[in-house]
Amino acid sequence: MKYIILVGDGMADYPLPDFGDRTPLEIAKTPNMDYVACSGILGRVKTIPDGMLPGSDVAGMSLMGYAPEEYYTGRAPLEAANLGIELGECDVAFRCNFVTVVGDTLIDFSSGHITTEEGHSLVYSLNHELGTDDVVFYGGVGYRNLLIMRKASNNLVEIRCSPPHDIIGQSVAEHLPQGMGQEELIRLMQKSSAVLAHHEVNSARVQSGNNPGNMIWLWGQGTKPNLPTYRERYGLDSGVVISAVDLIKGLGKILGLKVIDVPGATGYYDTDYHGKAMAAVEALENVDFVLVHVEAPDEAGHNGDLKEKIRAIENFDRFVVGKVLEYVEQKQDARMMVLPDHFTPLSVRTHTREPVPFAICGHHVDGGGFLGYSEREAEKSEFVFGNGCQLIEYLFERKAQDLGVSQYSINE
Repeated sequence: MKYIILVGDGMADYPLPDFGDRTPLEIAKTPNMDYVACSGILGRVKTIPDGMLPGSDVAGMSLMGYAPEEYYTGRAPLEAANLGIELGECDVAFRCNFVTVVGDTLIDFSSGHITTEEGHSLVYSLNHELGTDDVVFYGGVGYRNLLIMRKASNNLVEIRCSPPHDIIGQSVAEHLPQGMGQEELIRLMQKSSAVLAHHEVNSARVQSGNNPGNMIWLWGQGTKPNLPTYRERYGLDSGVVISAVDLIKGLGKILGLKVIDVPGATGYYDTDYHGKAMAAVEALENVDFVLVHVEAPDEAGHNGDLKEKIRAIENFDRFVVGKVLEYVEQKQDARMMVLPDHFTPLSVRTHTREPVPFAICGHHVDGGGFLGYSEREAEKSEFVFGNGCQLIEYLFERKAQDLGVSQYSINE
């Protein structure tokens, strides 16, 4: 059997009063996702456990079949895994965004989507000016970078840090890290401003009308995770993850999956949708499992950009879902699932925790009489999974006795 998961990050949204109370998924032209829902089953799944913050780290772990309550140790360690950074038992990894700050206001969580090359140049300067043997900055993709604090106090893990995309337009001073050990983090964040303010990269960005990366923002901290591989947990001999985002790729590596880097995959609106789909179809000739992740709808949600969110959803449907669907339709032994990991509503510009709509088609999946793929249509379905682990077990056609549980409950 072949199993495929296609994730349109943050696609789910709220009804828009100015557009007939339709969501972006309902406004967008999505014939392929509609076909998946109509020819198969449609439902909802809770990817964010109670008491945990909604984000792609928690949701991604959940929908890949690992209970975040049991395995989650933080966002940054997952990204570190993709960069090949080995964390010691006493090391703490932090997500290190380049942000744009004007006065005391954070106006841009991505520094105008600064390029990876520009970001790496800024990281080099940070290491030169602020780095030590135990404080090391690592360049990631675009504005998404890392700080590793070696031999760190366990107190750092408990510090309260605000995700920068949650505080756009708000006071920096009111959202600095809080907790035992906060002083070191605040010192690094404040000193970064002096290092970055007049950096040649930022000077050029300002001259060209782009937001500069004039401060770092530390958040998403955590320690080294310990998860069983897909082979150990699900008995799948081979699998692939395709994404532009270090978080998803790092999680894949930890789970023993191969990561395929598509040259044109950017994690933004201009990502190579077709390239990702082609890589998935080619990989399916040799592996049992493929997950394709597309970040663009989530970025549009954070930016509050309806036009780009609709365009990202339509591109995902046309170039990714459509291409992989052709493969599934030609095979007798393939199952495909399409879903977002979480809501990223345009009205709030951040993640929320509502159960997300999913659709599954393919091997031994009969049509459930659904009219299309959307949040509203999914609410009509009796398929409501209490957590992501249950959903992937359903996708993999696992039985209760195979999973070591006494019963298998769709509704929780």
